[in-house]
Amino acid sequence: MQDFIGELKKITREYQLLSESSAILSWDQETCLPSNAQAERGEQLALLQSLAHKKLTSAKVGELLAACGCSDDAPWGDRDRSSIDAVFLRELYRAYTRQIRIPSSLVEAFARETSAAQAAWADAREKNDFSHFKPHLEKVLSLVVEKAQAVGYEEHPYDALLDEYEPWMTTSEVSRVFSGLESSLRDLASRIAERPQVDDAFLHQSFSLEKQREFARSMVTDLGFDFRRGRIDETAHPFTTTLGARDVRITGRFREDFFSTGLFGLIHETGHALYEQGFDDEILGNILATGTSLGIHESQSRTWENMLGRSRAFWEHALPMAREYFPSQFGDVRLDQFYRGINKVSPTNIRIDADEVTYGLHIILRFRLELAMVAGDMKVEDLPGAWREVSRDLLGTEPQTSAEGELQDIHWSMGAFGYFPTYALGNLYGAQFWHAFEKAAGNTDTIIRNGNFAVVRNWFRNSIHRYGASKTAGELCRDVSGEALKADYLQGYLENKYRGIYGF
Repeated sequence: MQDFIGELKKITREYQLLSESSAILSWDQETCLPSNAQAERGEQLALLQSLAHKKLTSAKVGELLAACGCSDDAPWGDRDRSSIDAVFLRELYRAYTRQIRIPSSLVEAFARETSAAQAAWADAREKNDFSHFKPHLEKVLSLVVEKAQAVGYEEHPYDALLDEYEPWMTTSEVSRVFSGLESSLRDLASRIAERPQVDDAFLHQSFSLEKQREFARSMVTDLGFDFRRGRIDETAHPFTTTLGARDVRITGRFREDFFSTGLFGLIHETGHALYEQGFDDEILGNILATGTSLGIHESQSRTWENMLGRSRAFWEHALPMAREYFPSQFGDVRLDQFYRGINKVSPTNIRIDADEVTYGLHIILRFRLELAMVAGDMKVEDLPGAWREVSRDLLGTEPQTSAEGELQDIHWSMGAFGYFPTYALGNLYGAQFWHAFEKAAGNTDTIIRNGNFAVVRNWFRNSIHRYGASKTAGELCRDVSGEALKADYLQGYLENKYRGIYGF
């Protein structure tokens, strides 16, 4: 048995190396690839991803899993379910049984089309021209639906897509959770709208891009991002990617006329990176060295960005340093004024600039549109109009340009249908985990005010990060908080925070 597991680990290590090599090419494509090299990059990605897929789905892997006793009823095989080898078998069996249903030809076509689509999306977004992106999105959507059919589902084709990012979650469950979330967010946003608005004009000035980069880097360093195992670059849409066991890259985007975009975007990506840099050595280099779900991953980024990064205690620590970088902009800004300003609630067309209250409504908007496209109830050509209609309904705003609407996110060009719900699920997990941290740590505000971010980082590392995918999202949630996922903690957090800011 141990020989079989050892052989499986060798094969999956080669799979990991191929996947990481593919990720390097994708990172390069998003940060510095010459425009005329896009077509060839698509071919390179198609080859690497096809080789990785064939490695994972080889007959040898199937034979070894069977020899280990793995089955649908016992994916962990003949091992003690709690052992690290059993968890490895469980995750490998899940990946194998999913990927073996997808033909290599579809994997190659998907890589080629999404590579071309990402380049077309970036160009279309810059030119504010949806018609340039439309044919690419149609091709990607067709492949996405084909993949869903290949993987299989019981209720809705979207289930097969969602399961890739949030294992064992179903469309009906997300719909149920989002129904209650939408109601509570709308109610809170409505009450806030009745109160005098917060003034955040001091954030909308001219800020040197170079100074923003320097300040953001100093904040990311303080939070604990290890530059010996990663780096920061800039791109059209911020992201975090892991290119190896000790190579985690984050990217950001800065705006000269709005301070919050660059800094909070990078704090968000740092949350992702701290998770990736926090895996135990025991699982580094194998398939367990990844986030257990994107909802859990997103809980980390949203926690560091909002519950820590937008807290009053954090800016008691950071505002004096911000004044050194931007004396003319922040020199006369009081702490309470700054705290209220960075937490202003006002519907915006841009998701990554959205406040904590309306952010979830942005996700619900995308979830509705994804469901309609995947089910065939809406054509791609109808997307711009549908986006504006749903935006009016949920947010009370209507984008005036495609760049502010259907072209603002990179995800659909990547074929990442089923990804967006994990952002809202991440907010729910994050609030529940933060509550557990506050109970364990005691005076959280004092810890943050004093810049003792290692205390925060170590708690999350020991409670969540180090396990990687060796615990499921449900197991992790129960182990950390003592309960299954529930919306009460996010609702309570938002209610308490914004009652203090808006005085209702």
